[in-house]
Amino acid sequence: MRRRTFIAAMPAVTLAPAALAQSNSAPPGGGQGGAPMPASDASPPPVWPEGEARFLRPDVQAGDRPVGASFASRTAAYGLHGAAGTAHPLATQAGIAILRAGGSAVDAAITINSCLGLLEPTANGIGGDCYAMVWDPAERKVMGLAGSGASPMGLSLATVRERSRNGVLPALGALSVSVPGTVDAWWTLHQRYGKLPWRDLFAPAIAMATEGTPVPDMIAWYIRRSLIGFRRPNNGLEESENALKTYGMADGQGPQTGQVFRNPDLARTYQMIAEGGRDAFYTGPIARTIDAYFRRIGGWLRAEDLARHRSDWVQPHSTDYRGTTVHALGENTQGIATLQMLNMLELFDLKGAGFQSAQSIHLQAEAKRLAYEDRARYYADPRFTDLPVEWLVSKEYAAERAKLIRPDRIAPDVQPGNAPSRGDTTYFSCADDSGMMVSLIQSNFRGMGSGLVADGLGFMFQDRGQLFSLADGHPNIYAPGKRPFQTIIPGFATRGDQPWMSFGVMGGDMQPQGQTQIILNTVDYGLDIQSAGDAPRWHHEGSSEVMGEDAADLPDTGLLRLETGVPEKTRAELASMGWTIGDPDGGFGRYQCVEHRRDGDARVYAAASEMRADGCALAY
Repeated sequence: MRRRTFIAAMPAVTLAPAALAQSNSAPPGGGQGGAPMPASDASPPPVWPEGEARFLRPDVQAGDRPVGASFASRTAAYGLHGAAGTAHPLATQAGIAILRAGGSAVDAAITINSCLGLLEPTANGIGGDCYAMVWDPAERKVMGLAGSGASPMGLSLATVRERSRNGVLPALGALSVSVPGTVDAWWTLHQRYGKLPWRDLFAPAIAMATEGTPVPDMIAWYIRRSLIGFRRPNNGLEESENALKTYGMADGQGPQTGQVFRNPDLARTYQMIAEGGRDAFYTGPIARTIDAYFRRIGGWLRAEDLARHRSDWVQPHSTDYRGTTVHALGENTQGIATLQMLNMLELFDLKGAGFQSAQSIHLQAEAKRLAYEDRARYYADPRFTDLPVEWLVSKEYAAERAKLIRPDRIAPDVQPGNAPSRGDTTYFSCADDSGMMVSLIQSNFRGMGSGLVADGLGFMFQDRGQLFSLADGHPNIYAPGKRPFQTIIPGFATRGDQPWMSFGVMGGDMQPQGQTQIILNTVDYGLDIQSAGDAPRWHHEGSSEVMGEDAADLPDTGLLRLETGVPEKTRAELASMGWTIGDPDGGFGRYQCVEHRRDGDARVYAAASEMRADGCALAY
């Protein structure tokens, strides 16, 4: 199979000129852009012009791996005592250092997440929310934590409707800001599972924020793209000076690849949290600064909203998929969509259909369409409405829904099931020497977040409130003090009474689709955890949305995007089934995983990281 060559998150329309310049403008083996050939018997290697977004040569494929999958980027990292896979090498190194110092997997997770708030501000930060699943080796079960903040109590539904556009909350500005849940989630995890002193966990991030770190390719590109939106006229932002000051660098445009980025404001904020714990954020000096800032810009978040917030320990839902138990968080997340998809797909012979075959992808995408109609209809904050979760994740309901999947063509129309009557994101995984494993996901939601950075604090607030619905009678309709629907979901899988995989796939509505593909790649197709993530992915878009806004300018059956590595025969067969095939756009998620194995009496960890991003996995 030809290995994928496109780099995630690079739109095809943006990349086309570079592709043409390098594949058509010069003769085979020749210079770039019509440059004369040097006098030499050997053709010189093509040059990657400085500033190009990607280097594309359709006639060049990946080197050959002597073992493993032909499309795999590398081998998983193996170790006996601990492991971590994150979206940035420095965060992974910091987590491993905490483990080596005697910290728990939870300690390492807090350190990793605090580092990523600096290193990867395009995906996460303490202005966002946090969810986790923890394998507790003492209890021998998966524990769930929901760190999701609520909407401001002083913001009414009437005001939200008045200031929204086309019946949907805006992505930027104070209207979309809800209480950040991350710091309290860290504190709650540490109170139960921490081993090292709380203050020690922030030392790596404080040092990096003060000294600065070079920004890798993907993150630099995302920051610069986000800042374009923050500078755009009439974008709805109450103010953008703080964001541009924090992330703009000297030219106000954002960092270039490899440029050193510093955030002394965030270093001071982390120092206050290190010294004052969660109270520094929710009732102390940080809360007072947040309150003053939103009053200054005319927003609604107040110190009272922050003081009211608490994370919740929750019971994960689960389903058996061919002998593997897959766990998911319910609450106000889309986690159970993964379980719904797997329950339907278990009724089909995916192994017999064949890896990367049209039949396999067709069945997966149809299961997604059915599950996501339920997602748009039912998923919401269970504290405000009675949700039929047990029915949605039941095998009986899956059997009914699976009957709607046609094996040879796409169903023309799918609707949510009728419930019975009744009263940008970062993901990482780490594990320690005790057997504890942490699956944690944390996000500011769309892009870098709301565009709002409080005076002198160095982090951006999430725009998670955009996911509220404004439709009367919808379970996810906006209300003061209510938690919005969440896309962020950690993943976990067990086998028997043993943990197996702590994993996740970042990326909005891609997350259940990506989690499902990882489970199928490992369980049905036998891929190792690194190859399972490197395998070409599909992403279907165009299902009904939770906030009530249907996708515009798409066919009624949506758009099925396929990564470049999907075989051409598969593409053609899917099109003949009725699928509208879309070009790859980078929206295929980013994956991290730690796997637990046994070799006799020895515990062995394997760690994998996403080849579509800037991260790495390490073990020791």
